[in-house]
Amino acid sequence: MADERRAHWPKDLQDEIEARAWNGCVGTKLLSETARVRVWHLHIPPGVRFPFHRHVLNYFWTALADGRARNFFEDGRVADSEIQRGLTRHFEFGPGEYLLHSVQNIGTTTLDYTTVEFLGSPNAPLPLPPDHSN
Repeated sequence: MADERRAHWPKDLQDEIEARAWNGCVGTKLLSETARVRVWHLHIPPGVRFPFHRHVLNYFWTALADGRARNFFEDGRVADSEIQRGLTRHFEFGPGEYLLHSVQNIGTTTLDYTTVEFLGSPNAPLPLPPDHSN
């Protein structure tokens, strides 16, 4: 059953958020994992949308290039933003808190980010598929 908060979204987005609600792959490639951190690269070509994924760990991301992004959030919000190379955002979650969203490249340049998740966060890390791909 579709969530009324997202009734204005196309059906494929509504279906995808339900199917991928527990997707813990927060990047296109897991570059490194230690006992303390997971380091991801997120690469989104122009016109491409990175699928829905759930952040449960404290993390930060840094943009490696300029661009334009559109985020689709679980509560139905859609937000566009200008991204500048070097822009960095930090996120912290308490027990049971999370962020479920999808990122679309609405610009003409490739969006590239490095994301670092902290495994010692209040929430346990989500399991990853064997190939660590989204």
